Amino acid sequence: MSDELNYVEWFRHSSPYINAHRGKTFVILIPGEALESPMFSGIIHDLALLDSLGIRLVLVQGARPQIDRVLNSRQLNRQFEGGYRVTPHDQLLDIIQASAAVRVQLEAQLSMGLANTPMANARLKVCSGNFVIARPLGVVDGIDYGFSGEVRRIDSEAIFRLLKDDNMVLLPHLGFSPTGEVFNLKAEDVATQAAIQLKADKLIIYSEEDGVFNTDGTMVSELLARDAETILHSRNLSSTAHTALEACVKSIRANVPRAHLISFNHNGGLLRELFTREGAGTMIDEDSYEQLRSANIDDVGGMMALLAPLEEKGALVRRSRELLENEINRFIVIERDGAIVACAALYPFEEELSGELACLAVSPNYRGSNRGELLLKGIESEAKKLGLKTLFLLTTRTAHWFIEHGFKETRIDDLPTQKQALYNYQRNSKIFAKTL
Repeated sequence: MSDELNYVEWFRHSSPYINAHRGKTFVILIPGEALESPMFSGIIHDLALLDSLGIRLVLVQGARPQIDRVLNSRQLNRQFEGGYRVTPHDQLLDIIQASAAVRVQLEAQLSMGLANTPMANARLKVCSGNFVIARPLGVVDGIDYGFSGEVRRIDSEAIFRLLKDDNMVLLPHLGFSPTGEVFNLKAEDVATQAAIQLKADKLIIYSEEDGVFNTDGTMVSELLARDAETILHSRNLSSTAHTALEACVKSIRANVPRAHLISFNHNGGLLRELFTREGAGTMIDEDSYEQLRSANIDDVGGMMALLAPLEEKGALVRRSRELLENEINRFIVIERDGAIVACAALYPFEEELSGELACLAVSPNYRGSNRGELLLKGIESEAKKLGLKTLFLLTTRTAHWFIEHGFKETRIDDLPTQKQALYNYQRNSKIFAKTL
């Protein structure tokens, strides 16, 4: 397929995400290291694109490397305790100046409008101000943190007014007290509190690393908050990776629906994470009351109760208890409070690198949500693990739902040979397939 057609297909497949994100509020942390990445101009272009798509953006800036350079140039000591920079009075002005320089750099980049560039005619409006109210950290375990502080509150009302008027809001890692003092804050804390207090739809953190990795080196594309907490307590992560993941978990626990970790060193990482199914980093979700898992023999009774009404209507082929027990390793289920509310099965045809999606069923009491999509995603994941390239199904009632999820009608001759021999012409099922 040509590059032009690849682009067309990508753009078409991204449209559901564009519709889903329009009008939503995203808080995005841009650390100081990102400004020094070769991909920084791409990040600016991506932010401009999100703004043009109607996404409300709150940017939080960090400045750690820039501050370090200023302090080094003045031969001043740098001290970190408990993940926070100790800020003596004689370093505060240097920190403010370094932070201001980063803010100006960001605002300058977001103001570009050169012809023949992604910023042409962007006309972004960027606002900053005293939106972060802070208080001092004080003395902790005998350590005086000086002018290092923590977020007291975010002026959400003022920020909402600016967002409503199509402004992009820029929050520095500096906070201000009612007594007129300036405090140096951890950028991750500002981003977390902004996401929480603004009731943002997403917290997105740029970092040097791509995301969270399994112990075998493979990247985790989606992670439940409880699993993220386990990683925080059981693994020796770098300080920056630990801080970023901790911020994501804290925001999720405070009812921010999604948090994302992506690398600032990959061109287009933000767009890939938001507008493709595979993503580019790690997404952290809240723990669900429901659990998608492999089925076991104890689930057979619940599965039979779930499938029986659909079998009686002729929507599914009847399966005996014995057959379900023998094929239980083919099934995945969604369990809610001990009850099986949905299931699906995968039957691989490994010679043809193909798999059959079968017996996808959701309890009538739990339809209208995304459980069908969750099952489909689970089956697709299992198929990919087996190295299958195509997923097919036979259906008599739900053709439109599968078409909406990327399946296309095909012929009996396209089925694996073994499945062709078992095709029931009396049911006259329609056949659909999807390339994985």
